[in-house]
Amino acid sequence: MQAGWITGTAAAALVAVGALTYAVAGDGGSSATPSADSADAGFARDMAVHHQQAVEMSYIVRDRTEDEEVRRLAYDIAQTQANQRGMLLGWLDMWGLPKVSADPVMSWMDMGDMPSEGEGSLMPGMATDAEMEKLGRLSGRQAEIYFLRLMTDHHKGGIHMAEGCVERCTVGVEKQLAQGMVDAQQSEIDLMARMMRERGASPRA
Repeated sequence: MQAGWITGTAAAALVAVGALTYAVAGDGGSSATPSADSADAGFARDMAVHHQQAVEMSYIVRDRTEDEEVRRLAYDIAQTQANQRGMLLGWLDMWGLPKVSADPVMSWMDMGDMPSEGEGSLMPGMATDAEMEKLGRLSGRQAEIYFLRLMTDHHKGGIHMAEGCVERCTVGVEKQLAQGMVDAQQSEIDLMARMMRERGASPRA
């Protein structure tokens, strides 16, 4: 019953966020609709993909540990990033722009030719397919530490992308969302560093 209640609540929250998105997406910044190759559209597309992996990673570790602090962090990350992903995709819909592009990812940050860090690692900080599979095989403290390390890297990559939007995007509310991502994810990086120290671990070099 608990899982069903959470799912229903999350769905309702996402609908509410979507409605708010359509109401305010044009507020602040430029009033012109962004083009398909703009930083606004590129950030929305790429960060939606980036966020989706964070959501998946969070739900994996939630089922691999009984530690309440890690489970709470994972739930918070999953809900926050799922809602933000809904906003980003909602803006693309409102602008009449495609959710996928033929251009390489990160082209809007002049990083379209960036080398892949491994299979499944599409953007800065994203875990590879092998890393996601490994997380799913671990349990207990090993899963907690591996998740905290992967998510720290993921957040660092997300901050890099969000700072790019703050600098390049023209839609005011999208720039505000990006700055909020920078602030919130840096706070979570600090929290995860403390959680790793408590488990005798440290972030990856």
